[in-house]
Amino acid sequence: MANSARQRRGRDDFEARGMGERGIGEVRGIGEVRGIGVGTWGYGGPRTIGDRPVGWSGHDSEQARQALLAAYAAGLTHWDTADVYGGGLAEQQIGTLFSEIDRQKVFLATKVGWVPGEHGHPYHPKQIRHQFHRSLENLGTEHIDLYYFHRCEFGPDDVYLDDALDTFKHLREEGKIRYIGLSDWSAAKILRVADRVSPDVIQTYRNVLDDRYTTSGLAGWVRQHGVGVVFFSPLYHGLLLGRHESSVPFAEGDHRNTIPAFGDAPLLAHLRRCRQAVEERFKDHPQPLLHALIGVLLEDSPAGSALLGLRRPAHVEAAASLGAALAPADARWVRELYRALPPEVGSLDNPWRS
Repeated sequence: MANSARQRRGRDDFEARGMGERGIGEVRGIGEVRGIGVGTWGYGGPRTIGDRPVGWSGHDSEQARQALLAAYAAGLTHWDTADVYGGGLAEQQIGTLFSEIDRQKVFLATKVGWVPGEHGHPYHPKQIRHQFHRSLENLGTEHIDLYYFHRCEFGPDDVYLDDALDTFKHLREEGKIRYIGLSDWSAAKILRVADRVSPDVIQTYRNVLDDRYTTSGLAGWVRQHGVGVVFFSPLYHGLLLGRHESSVPFAEGDHRNTIPAFGDAPLLAHLRRCRQAVEERFKDHPQPLLHALIGVLLEDSPAGSALLGLRRPAHVEAAASLGAALAPADARWVRELYRALPPEVGSLDNPWRS
């Protein structure tokens, strides 16, 4: 949709959607979707595709179920998943709950874009349709609130892009999806196709150590077009919590085994020091470290949302106190603290960008 067409929707539409300038907020009476969303990549458990680990170890289905119920009770009702998480297991885990809770009070997002299927590409229109209806079945719902292109890989010369976008628009016209999202690990890849897709919401990788969301120009595009923004992996897969003393071995099927930073001793020591400093500065907050690491991202994106992998009720309890942006001076202090890396720290490039 051209930018002029987007503008013709008018501010009233943004207000009704609760996206854009007001964030991913008030949608169809569900109340305010807070600055914290529930990410469910980890709900798929450990998984390997070929020889590449793509899941998370440490998953417990009953704990995850209780976490979702606790999140619902706490008003954390923006739930984000994908067809590929655990090969559909994460979606299924969510779907089992709608006999106990009100589906209409959950803002439900899922994604498509990794499974090529019999059509040879994830964004072939028939493959999108196949995966979409599989997601509906897994989730036990008749519609998806927000449906994402999971990654910006549309084939050589973006050969699949136009037909894929038409398929999404048809799903929206049919009342099966409400909003269109665009996601990728790479902010630059999102920016490359953003004008053509004209999404309602952008989802991208961002944390205090990696802010290519800003430096790529994507942040400026989001502000210019008034769309919603969601940040995933804001804790760098848990690394920023500063809990690790040495190289961390994870179980088979855990994607964190592919991230060199988990074995970088100077970085781990730096993050432990940062944790101590943050806990002192924000000691009056019930969750000082999480408040700093999430609040710094929301400082320049007050209408945004950050996804946290809430796999246990205790995680939900901690997350329920979050969602407020840091004051500008505090945000600047947090950025400077974490980015003052010792020279012996290795590359922070995340292999999942490729």
